[in-house]
Amino acid sequence: QVQLVESGGGLVQAGASLRLSCATSGRTFSLNSMGWFRQAPGKEREFVAAINWSGSSTRYADSVKGRFTISKDNAKNTLYLQMNSLKPEDSAVYYCAGSSLGVSTTASRYDYWGQGTQVTVSS
Repeated sequence: QVQLVESGGGLVQAGASLRLSCATSGRTFSLNSMGWFRQAPGKEREFVAAINWSGSSTRYADSVKGRFTISKDNAKNTLYLQMNSLKPEDSAVYYCAGSSLGVSTTASRYDYWGQGTQVTVSS
């Protein structure tokens, strides 16, 4: 099993920055990639960003490209999402996820999920 715990969410104004963290523990050696997804009220969970285990490959949703950066520190077993120039439409619960497969934008390809952290961006 792999345990994922997100932190770093909060309430910020439009244009501000936040950095989300996801601490991983357990059988992390089984993971080949990790990702961030988000879900706003009344909407489906959507892909935000993903990264392979070495950090050499990343993918981003078009809506966050150029504003968000995914990274990981394997020594600290932590995944990050740096979010800059936040917009009200970025408001959602953000989830980190781990997969035994390669980088993917599809939620069903992820085996492990955190409990989520709320990000609210006011206009």
